[in-house]
Amino acid sequence: MAKTLALLHCLIILEYLQAATGKSPTLPITMYSPSILASIAALSLALNPLQASAATADEWRGRSIYQVLTDRFARTDGSTSATCNTGEGLYCGGSFKGIQNHLDYIQGMGFDAIWISPVTAQIEGKTAYGEAYHGYWQQDLYSINSHFGTSDDLKSLSQALHSRGMYLMVDVVVNHNGWNGSPDTVDYSSFNPFNEKSQYHTPYCPIDFGDLSDLENLHDCWLGDEKVPLPDLRTEDDDVRQGYEKWIHGLVSEYGIDGLRLDTIMEVETSFWSGFQQAAGVYMIGEAYASGAKYVCDFQDYVPGVMNYGQYFPLVDAFKSTSGSISGLANMVNAVKSECTDMSLVGSFSENHDQPRFASLNGDMALARNLITYTMLADGIPIIYEGQEQHYNALGGSNDPYNREAIWFSQYNTDAELYKLVTNLNKIRKQAISDDGNYLSYNAWPTYTGDHVLGMRKGKMTFVTSNLGSSSSDTTVTIGNTGFSGGAQVTDLISCNTMKANDDGSISVTISNGQSMAFYPSDSTGGLCGSGSNSGDDSSSDDSNDDSSSDNSGDDSSSDNSDDNSSSDNSGDASPSYVVGPPISFTTFTTAGAPATRYADATTTTVYATATATYEARSATTTTDSKPWWHNHNKQRSETGFVKKVRAPAAQETSA
Repeated sequence: MAKTLALLHCLIILEYLQAATGKSPTLPITMYSPSILASIAALSLALNPLQASAATADEWRGRSIYQVLTDRFARTDGSTSATCNTGEGLYCGGSFKGIQNHLDYIQGMGFDAIWISPVTAQIEGKTAYGEAYHGYWQQDLYSINSHFGTSDDLKSLSQALHSRGMYLMVDVVVNHNGWNGSPDTVDYSSFNPFNEKSQYHTPYCPIDFGDLSDLENLHDCWLGDEKVPLPDLRTEDDDVRQGYEKWIHGLVSEYGIDGLRLDTIMEVETSFWSGFQQAAGVYMIGEAYASGAKYVCDFQDYVPGVMNYGQYFPLVDAFKSTSGSISGLANMVNAVKSECTDMSLVGSFSENHDQPRFASLNGDMALARNLITYTMLADGIPIIYEGQEQHYNALGGSNDPYNREAIWFSQYNTDAELYKLVTNLNKIRKQAISDDGNYLSYNAWPTYTGDHVLGMRKGKMTFVTSNLGSSSSDTTVTIGNTGFSGGAQVTDLISCNTMKANDDGSISVTISNGQSMAFYPSDSTGGLCGSGSNSGDDSSSDDSNDDSSSDNSGDDSSSDNSDDNSSSDNSGDASPSYVVGPPISFTTFTTAGAPATRYADATTTTVYATATATYEARSATTTTDSKPWWHNHNKQRSETGFVKKVRAPAAQETSA
C-alpha cells in the first residue's frame, strides 16, 4: 500500500506539472506491477466515488442500454397509480430518486447502462404543446431540472449505478434552447450561459427537412415553430463552443457521467464535435434522425457512435406485418455496414421517445419478439426503450406524445413475456461476448433471406427472425454459412432446444408460431440452457472469421423463398479488454509496436496510464489516418484518460 500511495502521489504531482507547463511529462509506469496499478485505480475511485467508472468507446461496446424517459419511469413516492395522461404533455412526477429505487427492475433485465433525459432546467409552465417534461426545451445549462430532483439526487443515482457496475448516459442538447412564445418575443437574456442575441442565428426561420443537403438552412434555422420556437445557437462561433466545452466538462466530472447521447446532431455543423468530444472525455452517440445508410453513418467521421436510423426504418417495416419486406432489411444491413466505420458503436434500437410504439403498429406478440430479438443481437449497442419490454402500445395514439407512457402503470411486471425475453437476450449476448473474442467486432451478415425469414450470422452465433406471426403454420428453412462444423451439436439459446448441424454445417430449422431463434455451439453456452462451458474452446464451430462461400439455402423445403447473401463482412479485430481505473490526464505512455511479422501473436500484457495512449495491433509501422481515432479499429488507436490493462489481440493476419 505504501508503494501505491507513493505512486498515486507522483501521479497527482504530474497532473499539476501538466497544468503548469502545458506539457505531458512521462512516467516509467511499466516498472510497477499490474496489481499496484489496479490498487491505484481502486483507491482513486474510493476517493472520488462520483468519478465515471468508464468512458471510452471500447468500454461501451459490450454494454446494453435501457432508455429512461425520466419523468415517466418512476416516482419518488413509489406510486404505481399516479395520474399520467400522455395526451396532455404534462409532468407526471418521475424523478432521479424514482429511477434509483427501481434499478433492480432494470438490472434484472440484464442492462448495465441507462440513458436518461436531459437534466438541465427547462421552460417552466404550460406551452401550446404541454410542459417540458421531456427535457429538450432547456433554458439554463447550469441548473438541474427541479421536477426530476436535486443535484444531490442525480449524484446519488450516479453513485448507485456505479456501485452496481452500471453506466450512466445523459442526453444533452447543444443545438438550441427553448422559448414559450413567438420568435420575436424571445428574451435572450433569460438564457444561461448564452444570454446575448448575437449568440443565436437570427432572424427566425424554420428548418426545411425536405432538403437535408441545404446545410445553411439545416444549421442556421430553428427547430420548433412559432408557438414554441427553439432558438438556434451559433455553434460555429468560438465563444459558444468554448461555453459548451466548459459546461460539458464540468457536468461529466461533477455527476460521474459515463456517456452522452447527442440530440439533433445533424442540425449542428460537424466541426463542432471534435472540441466537445475532447472536453467531455466520454463515449458519445449522436442522433441523426434521417433515413439512408450513408447520411447517418457519415456522422461517425465526427463522433464515435450514431443511432442506427439507417436500419431503423426497414427494420420496423420488415416486422410490422406478415407482408413486410425481409429483403429490404437484409439489403439495408449490408448498406449500413458498408458505410459505418465501426458497427460495434452504433445504437441498435427499434423504439424510442420519437418513434411509434411497435405494438401500436401491430399487436402480434410473435412479431414483437422477433423485432426485439433482432434489436438485441444485431451489430452495435442494443437499446431498449422503457415500456417496450411491457409491450406498451401508446394508448390514444402511436407517436409522440402517446408513446411516452408512465412505466409505473405496468407495476414493473417482471413476469411480462417481453421482459423475460429481453432478460434472456441480454444473457445470450453477454455469453457470446465472453466466449467469442471476435463477437463484437464481427459484422453480422444475412446468410438467409426469404420472403418471411431472415438468417443472420454474428461470430459463432446464427440467429433467425421472421415476420410469420404467431398464427402461422410451421415453416422449415435450411440456413448455410453458419460456421458450424458438420454434425456439431448446436443449441437455440432462446428455447434451449438442441439439434445437430447438417453434414455441411448448415442447420435446418422449423419455425413454429413465428418464434425467433439464436443458435450457438452447445458446448459453449456457458450454462444458459443447463449445460455447456464458457471456455471459448469450441471444437464444434469453425473460427468466427470463416468466410465460407457455401450456400445451402437452396435446400429449403419450405414455402419461404430465399436469396443467397454470401457477401459476408467479418472484418475487424477483437477489441482489447480493459481493467478501467480513474481518469488520469497528465502523462503519455506509448506501447511498443507489434512484432514486424505477418502475424501479431504476442501475449504480453501491457499496463499504462495515458492521456494519449497509442498501440498498433496489426503493424509495427505507425499508421497515418486523417480520420478520428475511433475509425482505426484495425490500426492505430488513441484514447484519453484511463488506466488500462490491454490484452494483446489473438493471432491475426496483419496487413501486407
